[in-house]
This record gives sequence, structure tokens and C-alpha cells, in this order.
Amino acid sequence: MLAGAALLIALGFGLVTPVLPQFAQSFNVSVAAASFVVSAFALTRLLFAPAGGALIARLGERRIYMSGLIIVAVSSVATAFAQDYVQLVIFRGLGGIGSTMFTVSAMGLIVRLAPPTARSRASSTYATAFLMGNIAGPVVGGVLAEFGLRVPFLVYAVMLVAAVAVVRWFLPATGTGAPQARDASPPMPLGEALRDSAFRVALISGFANGWSNFGVRVALLPLFAAAALDAGPWAAGAALAVFAGGNALALTFFGGLADVRGRKPMIMIGLAVNGAFTVVLGMSGNIWIVMALSAMAGIGAGMLNPAQQATVADIVGNKRSGGKVLAGFQMSQDAGAIIGPVVAGAIADRLGFAAAFAVSGAMTLLACVAWFFARETLHREGGST
Repeated sequence: MLAGAALLIALGFGLVTPVLPQFAQSFNVSVAAASFVVSAFALTRLLFAPAGGALIARLGERRIYMSGLIIVAVSSVATAFAQDYVQLVIFRGLGGIGSTMFTVSAMGLIVRLAPPTARSRASSTYATAFLMGNIAGPVVGGVLAEFGLRVPFLVYAVMLVAAVAVVRWFLPATGTGAPQARDASPPMPLGEALRDSAFRVALISGFANGWSNFGVRVALLPLFAAAALDAGPWAAGAALAVFAGGNALALTFFGGLADVRGRKPMIMIGLAVNGAFTVVLGMSGNIWIVMALSAMAGIGAGMLNPAQQATVADIVGNKRSGGKVLAGFQMSQDAGAIIGPVVAGAIADRLGFAAAFAVSGAMTLLACVAWFFARETLHREGGST
């Protein structure tokens, strides 16, 4: 049921990702200002993440998950009717509150339900469903944009309401979203997780992943494909779709390897592949080469994310709640998604898109180096170094 809801959420999110930067630029703002709309969404996610973790402990994952989806749906409708750039930033930013609620809740449910030897596969299943929506969504969003840049946001709201219906009627309430007070063990404090070398480095790679893949990719790739390459609105959606396609391909073939070969090797390979192809992405002047490079970068991200989430789940374990720990990890990704588009957008304005993507890829490669100093968490739950 979580995977089914993720498919609907991602399909709707994919509709708006290629449109959002262009919608922002319709108010006559710079590339950096258009990129900040993506950062505003991530900023509210970051600021609300600690409160979201506390709400999950008090009210349970399932209830917070559905509430978050409803908040994002309302925000999406408001965004569609924004009359100026300031309203657009405010309405889109408010959606980040709901986004962090359902994202951390979903992570918490996966940690609870998946045994240690299947955590990477569980994360891959959930991520694959999300990516299937991300593959189709940008393409459809590019087509819908021909009827107006506001239309995809309204369709997104409908998809979110459908996801709420799926969870409300089909995901059992018992055993999946009970408040923390019912658990036998106390929740893991963030300070305990920070004593673990794997968690500390996961925060670094989470930041780099948020910067490059959640922030810069969404903010700059549509502008680069549609404007700098003069390929038309369809190219923005296609470039995002092939990234998601490469991601889904990696999840299909490599999603379970981290449960067998270890988390650390898959994380490092994923970071290296994603970073290298992101570095050269902005150097191409051909849309077809850009899409090929995007697909390869997506493969790297698909190798990275399940193993990284499984690492955090190993640290928490499934015998106690890790709402605050999961929120802390989510905050590292959101911090990257906030800072990345603003910095990369400013670099693109001054030095061009090639420099912006090169800096983003370099951040990911540096995170790969940091993983040399982290421990392997598979089959070693609860320990720290």
C-alpha cells in the first residue's frame, strides 16, 4: 500500500517538476530566483523536520502520513493560483511542511516492517514505485504545460488526494502507525546516532545527494534543457524522465545487492557514478547527449539511495522508533536541496550551466571519499565506532 501511494504521489510530483522553474520565470525573475522556489520547498521541510519527528512519536506514522499528503494537496492548489512570485514561493514553501510529514513517516514504516536482511530491497521496492511515477510524470507534465503552466499543479493535488484514499482504506492502522508510547523500547535519541561513524557520513552523503539530485537536478536541468539548449518545453520533462528511468533501472538490478554485499560498497559506487556524470552533464550542447548523461547519473542515484536508507535503518533497528534520527537524516538531504539550487543558480547566472553542474557533481564525489572513513552496518545493528 505504501508503494501504491508512492506511485500516485510521484506521478503527481513528476507533473510539476519540469513546470515549476518555468512557472517561476514567468514572473520575470532570474535563474537563481527561479531555483529558489525549489529551495523554499526544501527549506520548510528542513525547518519542520524536528517537529515532524516528534509528531510521529506522539500520533503514529500512518496518521501523520495522511495529514502530510493533505497539506501538500492544499499547497499545490494554492500554487496553481499564485498571482506573483512572492505568492508562488510562499504557497510552494508551505507544501514542504506536509512533504516532510509523509516522507519521514514512510521511512519510519519501512524501518519497522523490514528485517535487516531485506532493508535495501524494501527501500528499493518503495523507491521503484516512486520512480515509476517520476518517469511518466515529467513527460505528461510537459504535455499538460501546453495547456497552461498552472494545470499540472491542479492535477498533482488530485493525485495526492487519491494517495490519501489508498492509505486510508487499504493500509491497516494496527501495527503500522501506533504511537511511540506503545513501543516496548524508548525511541533512539539523535545524539546516540551521531556517535556512529556511518550515520555521521550518511549525513554528508545525504547533503550531497540533496544538493545534486533533489535540488539542482529539479531546479536547473529543466532550464538547461529547455532554455540553454533551445530544445523546447518537452525536453525539460524528458530530461527528468530519463534520470528517473536510469534510477529505476539501477533499482531493478542493484536494489538488493546492499543486503548481500554490504551497504558501504553500493553507496560509494553510486556516489562515484552519479557525481562523475553530473560533472560532465552541463558541458554538452546536444539534448540527446544530455539525456544519456542524465540516465547514467540516475543509475548512480539508484545504486546509492536504497543502501544509504538501509544504513540509517540498521543504525535505528526495528525494535524502537527512530523518528528523530530519521528526521535528522532527512534534514541533511533537505539542507542540500535548499543550498544547492541557490548556489548553483547563482553560478549558472555568472559562469554558465557547465560550472553549476560541475560543482554539484564535485560535491557528490567528495561525499564518496568521506565514506572511506565510515563503518559497514550490515549485520552489525546497534554498534557504533
